[in-house]
Amino acid sequence: MTPALFPRTTSGRHVHALATAGIATAAAAALTLGLATSASAATATRTVTDGGSTYNLSLTGPDTATATGQNVTVTGSGYNTAQGVYVGVCVVDGAPGVNKPTPCLGGQDESGTTGASFWVSNAGGGTLPNSSAYGTGGTFTAQIFVKADLGGGNVCGETVECAIVTRADHMDTNDRKYDVHIPITFQ
Repeated sequence: MTPALFPRTTSGRHVHALATAGIATAAAAALTLGLATSASAATATRTVTDGGSTYNLSLTGPDTATATGQNVTVTGSGYNTAQGVYVGVCVVDGAPGVNKPTPCLGGQDESGTTGASFWVSNAGGGTLPNSSAYGTGGTFTAQIFVKADLGGGNVCGETVECAIVTRADHMDTNDRKYDVHIPITFQ
């Protein structure tokens, strides 16, 4: 005898069991589709020595984004709190530290109008738009706007290679020790 919880159809199948299987299948398909279309996070690391101290830099952000543009969150840890950095999407040429990542989307966005760059520094960060001071352990969280077309004929994935990067700020712009790259693909 079948319990009332599982009523039978005229063909003898359990309606509840079929409904449960159908819901599970639909949920699995939706989850798979959601994962396939979501940007995944990537982490880039680099160990540097500066002034006799060793820093284990870690940068985490998306490795894919919408070509027409979107806001993304980037986090970092292990940075030297005495050295400010810019966070943004830039043209990269070679491994981190070989060549300065440039040009970058939005340039040096001191007015905070584009949201394309973010400044992290304990010497003024947090006093201007799109900036903050470092947290404990050289940590930061930055929200930046990224898109494929950087301007001037620089289109990520078409004419140039791009990455979400950190690089030394204007106080030491030629210092390549703080260059960390997360390659990004635009869709």
